[in-house]
Amino acid sequence: MHLKGLWPASGAVCIFLTVSALAQSNSVGCRAETLHDPERTALTCPNGVRIVAEDGTRFSLVDRTAAEGPEAVRLEGQALMLEVTPGAVEGGFEVITPQAIAAVRGTKWAVDVANGKTSVFVAEGRVAVSREAGAPVVELGHGDGVDVEAGTEPLAVRQWGAARVAALLARFGE
Repeated sequence: MHLKGLWPASGAVCIFLTVSALAQSNSVGCRAETLHDPERTALTCPNGVRIVAEDGTRFSLVDRTAAEGPEAVRLEGQALMLEVTPGAVEGGFEVITPQAIAAVRGTKWAVDVANGKTSVFVAEGRVAVSREAGAPVVELGHGDGVDVEAGTEPLAVRQWGAARVAALLARFGE
């Protein structure tokens, strides 16, 4: 799977969001909905992307093309659960964090940024993860996770234990 890069090409639009400011998402055609227990917000975008953000998550939507809906998310803190309809975003959809890039063509996965580390977990489908554009890529499948920290050690894909998966998914009401 191809990872496009760390930041959008010229002409891209980035919209900075926090869960309390998701109404701004309308500029890329996404519809915001507040979910409860636990408190979180869901964005449903016209290009087949659904993003669920736990309360307090800091991220920006990246709109690189004239097509409606974002092609990427830049996640600065906390966690997102993402669902991308296969083939919905030409070239795939990316989540860009300070430590990693996670790219997919269609799947359901979570990305968590905390304490200088990015954790990626795949609930369905496949996700390619790299420290940065051009760096070695690992591919995660159903039930796989990877923790990405600064450094040069190879990324280690692991099946996450039931307790870790349950704790992460509970943050999204799943």
